[in-house]
Amino acid sequence: MHALDDADRRILTRLRLDARITNSALAAEVGLSPSACLRRVRLLEQSGVIRGYTAIVSGAAPDEGTIAIVQIELERQTEEYLVRFEAALRRHPEIQEWYLMTGDGDYILRVQIAGIDDYGAFHRDILSRLPGVSRITSSFAMRSHRRM
Repeated sequence: MHALDDADRRILTRLRLDARITNSALAAEVGLSPSACLRRVRLLEQSGVIRGYTAIVSGAAPDEGTIAIVQIELERQTEEYLVRFEAALRRHPEIQEWYLMTGDGDYILRVQIAGIDDYGAFHRDILSRLPGVSRITSSFAMRSHRRM
């Protein structure tokens, strides 16, 4: 696995917002030369940190995937646990958003998967292996309404 540094994180953050950005614009935004930026993007791709690029479309059609809302409880809430957990979340593009919460549970995740059938493998192979996880509770969105 590729060890991420601050420049890699800036690249990934920017690519999450717009994966179609040109390398020149990306390099300028993250403070690298175009050649260094392209080299880093290729390393992120080759190491599997970047597994692909996608288009985000409206949730109107049933074949566009399923949204799972996942509540995670951690073994501990120390800063070390939170940092490790959030670093692991960044490696999985299916995890679209996450929130550190008050009340029951520690985190709420919004996960987009192809379908409910795929969620079992995602739960087993990804969620249950995140560092510090002690409990996972999942719910599935039946309908989406967004305020724009």
